[in-house]
Order: sequence, then C-alpha cells, then structure tokens
Amino acid sequence: MRAKISYFIMAAVLAVYFVLAGGRGVALIQQGTWLTVTFGVAVFILPVIGGWFLWQNTRFVTRANRLATELEAEGGLPVDELARDEHGRILRDSADEVFARRKEETEDAPNDWRNWFRLAVAYHDARDTPRARKAMQRAIALHQHEKKPVRT
Repeated sequence: MRAKISYFIMAAVLAVYFVLAGGRGVALIQQGTWLTVTFGVAVFILPVIGGWFLWQNTRFVTRANRLATELEAEGGLPVDELARDEHGRILRDSADEVFARRKEETEDAPNDWRNWFRLAVAYHDARDTPRARKAMQRAIALHQHEKKPVRT
C-alpha cells in the first residue's frame, strides 16, 4: 500500500512539473524571437516526452497489478521461498535456484501468462529489472490475448 501511495504522489508531482514546464515552453514560444521559440520548443517537448513515459509506466503497473490480483484469486502467486541474509537481503544462490525453476516452468508452457508472471517475479528477485519488465510485458500480452473474445 505504501508503494502505491508513493507512486501516486510521485506521479502527481511529475504531472504538476510537466504542466509548469509546458507552460514555460508555451510562454517562450509566444515571445516570438528565433531564440525564445527554439528554447520554448525544447522546454515544451521535454514534459510531453515525460508525460508519455509516465502514462506508459502507469499503464504497465496497472496491468501488472491486475494480473497479480487475478493470480492471487486463483491461488497461483509465487510463494516467497527465498533465503535471506541477516539484513533481509535475498541471497543470490537462492534467487538463482528459484529462477531456474521458474524458467523451466515457462519453457514447458510458454503460452501461459501465469508462468511468465512468476518468471518476472523471479527475474526481479534476481535483480534483473530489464528482463523482469520484459517477462511481465509478455505475461500482460498473453493475458490480453487470452481474454479477447473469439470472432466467428
């Protein structure tokens, strides 16, 4: 819950920043000189790109949370079976062992979004964020494909 609140606060702060920066960009463009128009376009483009990234990330998180909720309802969320050190950090060997099992499960049933979700969690636990994100994107895509009505 704390992570959701932090995310929404950060998103709100960024949205305010994007509006303020975009307003400055528009004001610079309205000045009309070649220098202020150039700076204004540059200042205006950055919030547009930032807003797009924020929107994409929010969609990703929302979809991943929906999958987690559905998987939890099915009783299929991965169980935390990782060994930890005295500070609570995941031990690398333990994460690698769980990852190997999750990878094998996914290879055995590559079209099951549930396996890809669990593989994404294993990648995350192994501190491989780029692959965790790609695995979660695959899970989301498979889930969306599964939920589409069949056309006749």
